[in-house]
Amino acid sequence: MALTGLDIYKLLPKTNCKACGKPTCLAFAMALAGKKVELKECPCVSPEARAALEGASAPPIKLVRIGAFQTGEETVLFRHDETFHNQTGIAFRIPDTLNVSDIRARLEKINALSFERIGQKISVDLIAIEDASGNAALFAEITKLILNSTPHNIILISPNPANMKAAAHVAAKRRPLLHGADKNNVKAMTAVAKEAGCPLGARAETLEELAELTRKIKSGGVDEIVIDPMPRDLPDAVEKFTAIRRLALKKNFRALGFPIIAFTSPDDAETECMEAAAYVCKYAGIVVLNGCEAWQILPLLTLRQNIFTDPRKPIQVEPKLYKIGNANENSPLLCTTNFSLTYYTVEGEIENSRVPSYLLSVDTEGTSVLTAYSADKFNEKIIHKAMEKAGVEQAVKHRKIIIPGYVAVLSGKLEEETGWQVMVGPKEASFIPKYLKEVWKG
Repeated sequence: MALTGLDIYKLLPKTNCKACGKPTCLAFAMALAGKKVELKECPCVSPEARAALEGASAPPIKLVRIGAFQTGEETVLFRHDETFHNQTGIAFRIPDTLNVSDIRARLEKINALSFERIGQKISVDLIAIEDASGNAALFAEITKLILNSTPHNIILISPNPANMKAAAHVAAKRRPLLHGADKNNVKAMTAVAKEAGCPLGARAETLEELAELTRKIKSGGVDEIVIDPMPRDLPDAVEKFTAIRRLALKKNFRALGFPIIAFTSPDDAETECMEAAAYVCKYAGIVVLNGCEAWQILPLLTLRQNIFTDPRKPIQVEPKLYKIGNANENSPLLCTTNFSLTYYTVEGEIENSRVPSYLLSVDTEGTSVLTAYSADKFNEKIIHKAMEKAGVEQAVKHRKIIIPGYVAVLSGKLEEETGWQVMVGPKEASFIPKYLKEVWKG
């Protein structure tokens, strides 16, 4: 049972030293009970109290490392309560029954699934190798082939402990997830995972059976576990995944305090993509797909990027003057805010215009044009200060600046403030190419 804030407070030194960053020991105890701080932040806690508080300070969902990828350690049900920390891993299933040429072709597609969006690289994470043949030698051989052909992290899927041991021996240095422990093989699979030093995946149809499995695995010496509640369909998956998350966070139920792995089922590529999106939204730590086309994966990665962006920290670019193309002293000068989505949208449309330009990113603390204007963070004085700091007078000689159409009202004040001619650009970024070709050049 989880300790309350008062239970924790009784075990703290009660010195109110503030070394933890909290004003009192009671405030720290309450934060610790709410999983908002870690016990290590208190430098004065005694060894005896530390041992007693270990359970209270441990994250409600265990952190699991699979190669360089990590999942788990989430602390909230809803993103707006704080943030989600370790983004859902996107994996692709490769059965060992495929011929080598098909495997290589599939890996080539998967390895190319990397994109750049709003200045961030978004890409897939894992390859799930499935023991579909039931042949230990073939499973190990295909595992070795894939390990040599991809940098991605590895999941090995097999219900057969002997086959799993053969493949785990080949892949041990990459620390794969060994998935396939159930009520019939849990002892043997736990032994394989412990020997290989790898995390273990457990699967059962009911949450009660799943909790019993994780207890057996932990007692067998493996602490890093990924759980598969084997849902019948999408509604059942959402119900089970939500129940698991609530039990872990609200009830501190350690037997289900592990990240979830989900497998998509539909053969239809579009339906599979939508199912995977639901799993990303509803608590899956890893989603394993069959399809690996770029048109399927890019929207899924975009959704994941949006969900796992900390809502308390706007994504922003460095506020400065950017040169787009072979801009020179006669090139147009545009300005916008330093909110990443706004900046990269504007930059992309300038590139599409093929008109070499300068783009001034104004520091608005990562807010969009209208938001910044409403908060008085994008006004004539701030823009003028940004112009001076960036040295735009040395970059262009025409003394003209193009502002976003949504803040056309700023044009008169900005002209008075700077002495520059202010041109009002389009409201929508998609009209920038036409504007630069017709209005600027005209």
